[in-house]
Amino acid sequence: MDRFAPVRSVAVPFARDNIDTDQILPARFLHLPRDADHGACLFRDLRWRADGSEDPDFPLNRAPWRDVRIALGGRNFACGSSRENAVWAMHGHGFRAVIAPSFGDIFAQNGLKNGLLPVRLPEATVAAMIARAEADPSAELTVDLQAQHVIDADGIAHPFEIDPFARRCLLDGIDELAFTLSHHEDIAAFENRIGRDNQ
Repeated sequence: MDRFAPVRSVAVPFARDNIDTDQILPARFLHLPRDADHGACLFRDLRWRADGSEDPDFPLNRAPWRDVRIALGGRNFACGSSRENAVWAMHGHGFRAVIAPSFGDIFAQNGLKNGLLPVRLPEATVAAMIARAEADPSAELTVDLQAQHVIDADGIAHPFEIDPFARRCLLDGIDELAFTLSHHEDIAAFENRIGRDNQ
C-alpha cells in the first residue's frame, strides 16, 4: 500500500443518498482475483448502457471527472453488502478519498485497510461541495490526512476525525499485518520471556 500523501483533485459529485456496494461493483464481478482491473468494473451498470456505449449523463463519463481522485457522496455512501471488492474498484479507478456525511460501516473499514480514505464531513458542508462541483467542475479540493482537513475550492479548511491507528497506517503505507510484523523483535522478546517464565 502506498503512503497516503495530500490529494489535490477536482471532485466528482455522486449526489444521491444510499449508493450501495452493488452499484459500485455489481455482484457478477466478485469472482475477479485481487490483482484484476477492478477499476474497469466500477459503476459498470450505471456508466454503460445495455448496448455497451457510455452513458453521457453519468459523472465519470464526463471529461472533467474521468481521471478524478476525490469523490463526493450523499448520506450512507457504500451501504449494503460487505464486499471489499467495492473498495478495490474505487481504488483501482484512481480514487484516494471519498467525502460524504456518512458511510456504510464495513465499506469505511475496508477503505482504511486498502488505501481509500473515507472522510466524514457535515451534511451541509458536503452539499455545498457537491453544488460547487456541479456548477464548476474544475474546482479542486485538497484532502490532507496529516493535517486532518479538507481544503475546499475557496481555501477554507474543514477538519475531520479519523481513528489514530488507521491514520498512522495510511500515512506509513502499511496494513495491520505489516504493522504487526514491524514489531517482530518486541514480539520475539516477549515470547522468549514468557517461555522462560513457564519453565
